This record gives sequence, C-alpha cells and structure tokens, in this order.
Amino acid sequence: MVEIAQVFNNNSALVNLGDHKQAIVKGKGIGFHMTKGSNLESNKIEKIFYLDTKGSQENLFFLMKDIPIDVVTTTYEIIDYAKKKFDYNVLDYVYITLSDHIFGSYRRYLSHTYSESLVPDMSNQYTTEYLIASHGLDVINKNLGVNFPESEIKSIALHFINARGEENQENHLKKSETIDINQIVKAILIDNNIFREEGNGNYYDRFMIHLQYLTGRLDDQTDEDEEFSEKLEKEMQDSYPISFKIAKDIYITIQNKLNRKLSSNELLYFIIHIQRLTHEKSKS
Repeated sequence: MVEIAQVFNNNSALVNLGDHKQAIVKGKGIGFHMTKGSNLESNKIEKIFYLDTKGSQENLFFLMKDIPIDVVTTTYEIIDYAKKKFDYNVLDYVYITLSDHIFGSYRRYLSHTYSESLVPDMSNQYTTEYLIASHGLDVINKNLGVNFPESEIKSIALHFINARGEENQENHLKKSETIDINQIVKAILIDNNIFREEGNGNYYDRFMIHLQYLTGRLDDQTDEDEEFSEKLEKEMQDSYPISFKIAKDIYITIQNKLNRKLSSNELLYFIIHIQRLTHEKSKS
C-alpha cells in the first residue's frame, strides 16, 4: 500500500513512498474515487516514475501549472526509459524542456499547424539519443493519441543531447554566479523591451531555469556538436533575425562573464527562448 499525495486524474496520481520520497504512478482507474491520504494498493500500479531528486519534484509542480498531466507523465515515461534502458544521465531541466516541446507539438498537431522538424539528421553521431527518441515517439503517439512523423525523433533527440550530464554539485552555478547571470540576462531583455508579464510568465520562468543548469553544459562539446549547431544557427538567424541578435548578445555576454566557452548548442536554445518571448514570426 502507498499513500496518495495528489490525484491527477482517473489513471494517474502522485504517491508518497516514505522518507520524503515520491513517485508518479499510472494504472487504469487508480485515481477513481480516491483522494489525498487514501491508500492505494500496489498491485493496481502499472507504471511508476520515481522522483529521485528534489529538482524533479519541483519541476513536476512547475510543469503542472500550464501543461496537461498526460503530457507531463508522457515526458517522465520517456526519461525513465532513457535512465533504465541506457543508464542515460540527464540534467533535471530536461523534464521542463521536453514537456514544453511535446505540448507545443501536440497543440500544433491539433490545430493543423504542425510541420515536420527541420533539424538535421545526426543519428550517426548520437545513436543512443536517437534510440531513446525513437521509443519516445512511440510513447507520445500512444499516450496522446497522435501520429507524429518520424522526423519528430530528431527534435526529441536534441533535448537529450543538450541535457546530457549528471546532477551533482559541479553541475550547478555558485549562488552568486547564478544571480549575476540571471541579472545580466534580465538587463539585456529589458534593453530590448522584453519583460516578465502575465502572458509570457511561463516562458520567462523556463528561460531562467534553463540558465540555472548552465554549468552542467559548459565545455560539453564535440566536433559533431559544432557542425550540427552551425547548420542550425544559420537557419535560425535567417528565420528569426531579431531573436538571434538578442540571443547572440546574451551568449557572448555570459561567456565573457564566466570566462568560459559555452557550447554552440546553447545559442540555439537561447534563440528558441527569446523567440517565444518576442513572438517573432519566421522570416523563412
């Protein structure tokens, strides 16, 4: 028996495991007529996703503010598969970036505005990430009742490529550095008339979280990463010139502040975050 901490819907819930540990559980009807504090029989649980770190627990509640629980649990299922099948270590912020991507693609699919990914195929360089993404695509299509094309695998793989690493002390900025970087970025955003508002608060907060995990990605670059990023960088500059300019300013400023090189992939993610905040329309 486990104690229910929160019922998400009829088929999923958050449970307490003791010692301040929690997990997301899924199973047909496990949340039906259940409330917080109810005891759930373990044999009714079909899938369980452990929230191993404090960060993953915090990210869960952050995601649930504006992302449907079915998308959130789908994300956790994909990441859980990566960890168990391939012993793949990822930074916790991938829960946010991948959920955000899946939800965005899902909404575009429903509104008939979805278009296939233009990300170059790098499966030869990132075999493990593409295997994870291939399974992830099957999970998404099954759980959400959609039929994304195989090109979506490239986008899913990119999230794992960018978030690979381990959660440890060395992967976090010192508190003073985190504050400095956040303040630097906020100042650049303000200079470009970008402010945190009610309409963009979630995107703004996601960008700040992305920055908090920055050191986990420092100096993590290969020649393949560089080639991969240069192709995308040119496409992004042509498509979103204003967002590119702002993101490039942030990218260079942070490097100068830390006196360390950022992966060129980082610039791409800065552009994506800025484009969401500016709502800049693609020029190509």
